[in-house]
Order: sequence, then C-alpha cells, then structure tokens
Amino acid sequence: MIPFEKYQLDNGLTVILQPDETTPIVAVDICYLVGSRDENPNKTGLAHLFEHLMFGGSKNVLDFDTVLQKAGGENNAFTTVDYTNYYLSLPLKNIETAFYLESDRMNELAFLPKILDIQKHVVIEEFNQSYLNQPYGDLLFLLKDLAYKVHPYQWNPIGKSPNHIKSMNMNDVKEFFYTFYRPNNAVLSIAGDIHKFDCKDLVNKWFGGIPKGNVYKRNLPVEPTQSEARFLEVFRNVPCDCLCKAYKMGKRTDNDFISVDLVSDILSNGQSSRLQQKLVKSQQIFSSISSYTTGTLDNGLFIIIGYLNNGVEITQADNALVEVLNELKTTKISEYELVKVKNKAETALISSEFSVQDKAMQLALYETIRQAEDFNLETNKYRSVSQDDILNICSKLFKAEQSSTIYYKAKK
Repeated sequence: MIPFEKYQLDNGLTVILQPDETTPIVAVDICYLVGSRDENPNKTGLAHLFEHLMFGGSKNVLDFDTVLQKAGGENNAFTTVDYTNYYLSLPLKNIETAFYLESDRMNELAFLPKILDIQKHVVIEEFNQSYLNQPYGDLLFLLKDLAYKVHPYQWNPIGKSPNHIKSMNMNDVKEFFYTFYRPNNAVLSIAGDIHKFDCKDLVNKWFGGIPKGNVYKRNLPVEPTQSEARFLEVFRNVPCDCLCKAYKMGKRTDNDFISVDLVSDILSNGQSSRLQQKLVKSQQIFSSISSYTTGTLDNGLFIIIGYLNNGVEITQADNALVEVLNELKTTKISEYELVKVKNKAETALISSEFSVQDKAMQLALYETIRQAEDFNLETNKYRSVSQDDILNICSKLFKAEQSSTIYYKAKK
C-alpha cells in the first residue's frame, strides 16, 4: 500500500505527492498522455522523436542533462503507443532544480532547427541499428501490420519508416508540442521526504503559471472484429526459424485484464511455466519461448514468440503451441499452479514499491491509465482470480479466428 495525496492545479496539471522519510533522494515523474497512436499515419515516429527533443533544449535550458548532473541527478524516458514518461531522481535538497528543468520544457522548448536535425539523425540511427539491421528486428513491425488493419497500433513507437522521421519539420514539432505537452494532459508525481518543505507551494511556483492547452479529443478508428485467422511467411538472414503468434485481447482497463496477465505468467514466467516445461525441456521444439500482453489503452494483443531448435519444422512447432493453448481452454489449472503465479505477480507488485523512483513512476502511470488509486488495489485483484476465471478467459482469448501468425524463416 502506497500512501499519497492527489490534487490538480488550475491549469489542469494532476499532481501526486508520495511522502517517504526513509531516503534523502527525491523522484520526479511526468507522464504525458500521448503516444504513437496519436500520430498521423503518414508522419509516424513523432511521439518517440519528441522524447529525444525534450532533452535537446528548452526555452531557458539548452543542456538538460548537464544541469541535472551538476545537481547530482540522473534521468531517462520512454515512449509507448499510449503515453510518454519522463523520470528523474536527485538529492532532496536540489528538488527545485528538477522543478525548474521540467517546468521549463513543459512551458516551451527551444525549437531550434539544429536541435531538430540532430535528434532526427539520432532516431534514424536507432531505427537502423535496432530494427532494420538487427536479426528479427522487423518481426513486431510485421506482426502489428498483420494484426491491425485500421487502428494506429499498426506501427511501433519508432514509426513505420525512417523516411517519416526525415520528413518532420518544425511546424510538425510545434503543433505536436502545443497539442499534447500541456499541463492538462500530464501527471506530475513526486516521491521522497517532501514533508521537509512545502511541496505544494513549490509545485505551484514552478508549474502553476504554465498555460493549459485545448482539450484534445481522440477519435481513433475502431479496429473491426477479426473473423478469420491471418498468416504471413517471410524469409530472412537469421540464425533460426521463429514462430510468432498473437491473439486479440481487450484493454488494460478491462476487468479481465488481470486474468489475461496471469495466463501469460502461467505460460512463460519461469522455468516451471507450461511453455518452458512442455515445449523447451520436454519436447525440445523451441530453444526459447515467451508470452506477454501489450496491455494497451485500446484493445491489445497477447503475443507469443518462440525460437525453434534446428531440424524442427515450424508447422510442428505451431501445432504443439496450439495444443498447449487448447489445454488451457478445456482443462482447469490446479489451485497450486494458480497460487504460484499469483505469488509471483504479488512479489513483482511489492518490488515496485521499494524505491522512490518506482513509486513515483507507478503512481504517474496508473493515474495516466485511469487513476492512481488503482495501484493499491492490484494485489487484491490478482488474489481474487479463480480457476474458473482462467478457464473462461482462455476460452475467450485463444480463438483461431482471432489469431495472427508469422512463420519467420531462416534463409537456407
């Protein structure tokens, strides 16, 4: 249980204060409700490019990292399809440095052509190294394009193509900034020994004067219900064949998301998980295999990716995987197996409460997803899942007509 206080400034900025007297470090997390789903399909990659631009200089601070490092701090950020998160930590005595830096770039970026050109080059290099020139680097590009036909989850946060990033201009950047990087589209979360000073006064001092933006109303295309299995076969210069299979699932905020999350753990969390035991150790079909949920704010995917052992036919691997999934659809898991994955989930939740940085981030993310209060309810939600819940969700989830399968084959 994480105690916190939540309130809102007049400009719409949601503020979360989490007191922690055990550390001399303070963590500041700002989450903006903007991701790659908010991009123009013909100009993708802007949300991720913006993550880089936010460190490229603001109106009064041209070198964010140096100023923060001199104050003893460190920082990072990440972009998803739904939101973009910025986080930093530094000694408590220097908290106003954090407020100064974050408020200045929330207020106005430097908008210098040189900075835009540099960051475009950095992102294009990242695109090439991590995706285009990396073994299996295009796998998720292919999968999302196969699974989604109209929704902007069709592309990854990095974008569809480096050419989209090359084409970005300053007008694109300014429009994106003043649409999404406004206080009324953000959550500011602060964790640390904040009772040593009047944190509310400092927050108002640095963030209260930032003008709010127009309320952005999303009107995203709704993905049609998938009614038949989809399939793609490709050949690449990779070490071994790879099987990738995805099933349509609901939203992160759906009531049954916790059950779906536990199914992922049942299948691939740890050496005793079903896919590891049956398909890696026993049948020796895969050298490694994993499953995960995208957990998105709109309907997402349950993804399974396995790398085949030499000599195994990919159709054999596909059939063996479907057999494991069908067993979950037809036979209740044991109480022992369910308790085991519940304990792992609870341990992961508890571990996310250890550091001030983790606490600040979790509260910001949960508030962005729906409300920060949900974080303190998660443990009980996992505990309440029953064997019948798992059986029912698997029957709903693992339908062949809702699947997208890729045979990613190594060139002979």
